[in-house]
Amino acid sequence: MSTKEHSNPKRIRDAQSLSPKSPANPKKEKPNFNTSGKLNADMNTFNGVVLKYSEPPEGRKPGTKWRMYVFKGKEQIDMFELKQSAYLLGRERLVADIPIDHPSCSKQHAAIQFRQVASKNGKVVIVKYAILAINYRPYVIDLESSNGTFLNDAKIDPSKYYEIKSKDMIKFGFSTREYVFINELLD
Repeated sequence: MSTKEHSNPKRIRDAQSLSPKSPANPKKEKPNFNTSGKLNADMNTFNGVVLKYSEPPEGRKPGTKWRMYVFKGKEQIDMFELKQSAYLLGRERLVADIPIDHPSCSKQHAAIQFRQVASKNGKVVIVKYAILAINYRPYVIDLESSNGTFLNDAKIDPSKYYEIKSKDMIKFGFSTREYVFINELLD
């Protein structure tokens, strides 16, 4: 072979056109340390079921005695003393703190959450270095259920907290059961 064959410019150009073109300053992909949600799904499980609800940072156990009475028509069929910071309500008995057996209710229908609240305007205030007349109030949140949650016969928006006041009534889906909340100190 002659040296002319090794330095054939056409052959060199053809080889360059086959190789992928790379920019002069290639940008390196930076590592992404954001959460993917996969670990969160594993962490937010109970009895092997992924939970739709997790407690917010301002979640607290109630400071006063709250009770929830369950009525079907005029008959009281159950009563719960609310001592936990949160209760999950729904048809899925593996995870529900308070089971709701009506077929129109979702597996994880709603949650009752006691939240740390400053008395001023009833808004949730998270403070680092000061305590401003703090008390703990119950709230209901619909967990994007199929047939909704009703507070005093008004349908509430999903994924939004609504304060529950003493003597308020909640209904779930098309169930006729009424859940009435009573605060012992206020009544």
